[in-house]
Amino acid sequence: MKTLVIVTHPNLSASRVNRRLAEEMEKQAHVTVHRLYDVYSDEQIDVAAEQKLLEAHDRIILQFPFYWYSSPPLLKKWLDAVLTYGWAYGSEGDKLHGKDLLIAISTGGPEKAYAPGGYNHYTLPELLRPFQATSNLIGTHYLTPYSVNGVHQVTDEQLDLSAKAYVTNALDPENSPHFKAGH
Repeated sequence: MKTLVIVTHPNLSASRVNRRLAEEMEKQAHVTVHRLYDVYSDEQIDVAAEQKLLEAHDRIILQFPFYWYSSPPLLKKWLDAVLTYGWAYGSEGDKLHGKDLLIAISTGGPEKAYAPGGYNHYTLPELLRPFQATSNLIGTHYLTPYSVNGVHQVTDEQLDLSAKAYVTNALDPENSPHFKAGH
């Protein structure tokens, strides 16, 4: 299975968590790590090239820091530009049908902040619902999201364990402790 990891971090070189996750994925066979802010620093997205890249992979991972309950702006622009009618959705838009989609995020807040009654009042699956709706529209299999929470408090040892768990979750989700069937 060929996996495409679309890393969207506005300052990846300064990111301890997302940089480490991307580095761990780069070590894996059949994985392409695609850094949107490096490729499109001018934000001029080559739609045809991006669509070709997506078509060449079986699993798509959107990896980004989760802030303001959404993705970095370049990922939103990328989604708007690349997932076109007639290609990704619509009566003839079937190019992504049957592929897997995984959302992999990092949060500043701890896991307990993303719960009913927690600081953010909602769970991460609830807050990520627009990505799940997009997955439904484009015909991909939405996998259980992966998150590294409380990034400012994560130790180096915890980060190493998280990076390895990310690879397991991303490349072999059925055997991951984070995988839940039907999500």
